[in-house]
Amino acid sequence: MESVATLPEGRRHVERRAAVPFHGLTPFTMLDFPDRVACIIWVAGCNMRCGYCHNPQIVLGQGSIGEEEIFAFLTRRRGLLDGVVLSGGEATSWRGLFDFAVKVKAMGFALKLDTNGLRPDVVARLLEARLLDWIALDYKAPPTKFQRVTGVKGCSRFSSTLDLLCSQNTVPFEVRTTVHSDLLDEEDVLTMASDLAGRGYRGTYAIQQAVSGEVRSTLGDLPENKLSINQLRLSAESQITLRFR
Repeated sequence: MESVATLPEGRRHVERRAAVPFHGLTPFTMLDFPDRVACIIWVAGCNMRCGYCHNPQIVLGQGSIGEEEIFAFLTRRRGLLDGVVLSGGEATSWRGLFDFAVKVKAMGFALKLDTNGLRPDVVARLLEARLLDWIALDYKAPPTKFQRVTGVKGCSRFSSTLDLLCSQNTVPFEVRTTVHSDLLDEEDVLTMASDLAGRGYRGTYAIQQAVSGEVRSTLGDLPENKLSINQLRLSAESQITLRFR
């Protein structure tokens, strides 16, 4: 049985104009934005359907927090926070992202974007406007497994985003992959690491194991992750530096 959530036949993800775009707000983090004390803003909706996603309520749900509430919070936190993380869901699928980013930067906050890379046009526009200070890019799967893992056809668009980021040296970025035993194995990780090296990526490649089954429900109702990653083997055979979470 296919252990991944997919879109109904004929249905397409579209750019959203959400009146209430945000699912939630994490008021404080020192882990998600390197060298920054930040908050996390969770944008509702996503243009992927990854089976291991542990935020189905964000991916499938509607927003419950508007921009006014977010900006009121940021105004109160000036001097206490110096960074804002835009996560989700998928922030680049929200039509209001660019204008929102302009306002956040005008308030003096550094901005980090978590993205799946399906909107290279949006990422390029944000970079050209110098609105981003850090990017985390999710490398979901090699081309042969991309649709099975994500539920959508979009590997070429992800590839364009990855090439875009590797071709610039202004904004630091990290590439990361979530591994579940039903979807990816160690050979896939090495394939992606080799691809990154070939594109000139010189950063750290973060590998994190999916949590699923009875421990945590996921979008695709995946069983427990049975893969025990051989960190020594992967580190020895990878052409780039790996970091395990």
